[in-house]
Amino acid sequence: MTASPDLGTPRTAAPDLLRSVFRQHAAGVAVITAHGSRPVGFTATSLTSVAAEPPLLSFGIATGASSWPAVAEAEHIGVHLLGEHQQDLAATFARSGADRFGPATSWRTGPEGVPLLDGVLAWLVCRVVARVPAGDHRIVLAQPVVGDPSGPGRPLLYHQGRFNALRD
Repeated sequence: MTASPDLGTPRTAAPDLLRSVFRQHAAGVAVITAHGSRPVGFTATSLTSVAAEPPLLSFGIATGASSWPAVAEAEHIGVHLLGEHQQDLAATFARSGADRFGPATSWRTGPEGVPLLDGVLAWLVCRVVARVPAGDHRIVLAQPVVGDPSGPGRPLLYHQGRFNALRD
């Protein structure tokens, strides 16, 4: 079997192939938060709606991530959909070693003690229902319990290794 000229040259499946392919996939940008001994959070592009009844969502987190120990123990987590005006916030929560809840981040303690970020497009507080092993990650399944979808602006996207805005 040979590749069609318009498909390019096939490559053997490997981590770099997966990363290269998913750079072509535009994804919404979320920040996941939890409270352990202190507030933790990270930027995620793996957020997915799983089911409507009961309402469930999922996201992936590396077991080596600094936020993993708190997420591994948390009964509730926060899910925040970021707006295109929040590229700096997305970068802060994506950067290793950053002071994610420092003075530059506007946040408050929400229901169930979950850290809630201010100014986001939408947020949910969710009850964690499962943590499923998946290679060097865990897929977290969570059920929304309270939230607000009425924040200002348009969604922030991640594509080709950088944050972007929607174009009409």
